[in-house]
Amino acid sequence: MKSSVQITLIIVAGIILLTLISIFTIKSFVSSPKDSLDVNGQSTIKVTPDLITIYYNIETTGNTTKEASDKNAEITNKLGTEILRLGFKEGDLKTENFNIYPWQEWEKDAYVDKGWKATNSLKIELSADQTDKIAGLVDAGANSGAGIGSINFELTEESQQKNKAEAIKMASQDARIKAEAIAEGFNKKVGKLVSVSLNDYGYYPWPIYRAETAGGGMDYAMAKESVVNIQPSDKEITAQVSAVYKLR
Repeated sequence: MKSSVQITLIIVAGIILLTLISIFTIKSFVSSPKDSLDVNGQSTIKVTPDLITIYYNIETTGNTTKEASDKNAEITNKLGTEILRLGFKEGDLKTENFNIYPWQEWEKDAYVDKGWKATNSLKIELSADQTDKIAGLVDAGANSGAGIGSINFELTEESQQKNKAEAIKMASQDARIKAEAIAEGFNKKVGKLVSVSLNDYGYYPWPIYRAETAGGGMDYAMAKESVVNIQPSDKEITAQVSAVYKLR
């Protein structure tokens, strides 16, 4: 009797296992497009930066939030005045981020409260042909007590959108060309586009100068030296797409 029960259990387990294998096989067959082709398209285009951006960092401390904030505002106002003297307009200097938080320092075996710290990140933008004005803007930071966080070649929003569209378009065309070449090699033709996705669009500002310290640094001489006689040159931006085609 015991032997019969064991045999029955083995048979039932076998049936369940075969059923699961069949279901998995059917699902795999249904989910995997028959005669499909996966390709990746890539493109690289060269663009000339049309923008220079200088980023300032202002960091102040105080026993209260008001004291830290007031000190920060004083430096910010001085920086604004220095920039106006260079012929820029009010509003050209833009705040990126302002923050006040508790200031602590590690002493011996624990963090010790020191008061409050206020940080202000600002930027000013120039057209790429105004490299002669960078030194004056670095001096404006030095005269007011604002640190120079970084100086970058960048693309305006309009240029970003234009070049992004072109790079993605070229990557898509590259994917189609690859698909057609592969299909021809197997005596097939490219059919319907099943799916497509954008994997990456590679545009990042190109640094001219970047402060070595986290607070923005005070090495104004190095910042000025890094931009002497510098001119914008062609930079690369990239795009990658993935596409799945039916073959026929």
